[in-house]
Amino acid sequence: MCVCTGVAAGYGPAGRWSQVKLAELALTGDPTRPTRLTVPDLLGRPQHRVAVSFECATSGVQHHRFSGPRLYDVLADAGPSFDPARRKERLRFLIAVTGKDGHHAVLSWAEIDPDFAGAAVLLAVAVDGAPLDAAGPRLVLPQDRCGARHVSGITAIRVDGGYGFGVPGRAPAGRAHTG
Repeated sequence: MCVCTGVAAGYGPAGRWSQVKLAELALTGDPTRPTRLTVPDLLGRPQHRVAVSFECATSGVQHHRFSGPRLYDVLADAGPSFDPARRKERLRFLIAVTGKDGHHAVLSWAEIDPDFAGAAVLLAVAVDGAPLDAAGPRLVLPQDRCGARHVSGITAIRVDGGYGFGVPGRAPAGRAHTG
């Protein structure tokens, strides 16, 4: 994966040459290859298209077409820090996605892993044909009836398998064990 500068040059409004600041997302946590990605980086990956209908609490039922790479493919390329041959080990990994507006969503690795649910969760780079270069990618979960886990303008994706849930004597990083 490439580490990006976050700036693109091209013709802007009124045909003038300009530089556009590209939104970046940080891929952190347990991947062996953490990185920063922009929409053009994601466009370089195989693109998938989905038509999605979801219920929005503020504006009713929404219908959109999204395109972008699958979240699973992007994260698998970053090298999650588990042994892929050990299926049950993958079940303890969570994926936390944060948008620039502070909206958060959490998924489990099993939701996106083809050996389990295999949901076609996308990091959308376009919605209804409009590119998201400056806004940043959008998390799209076609299987969700409600759009609450759709995160716009993703700034960070954290893959975490080390939170210590259910492991006696092991506390999450930065927290003392009290039991």
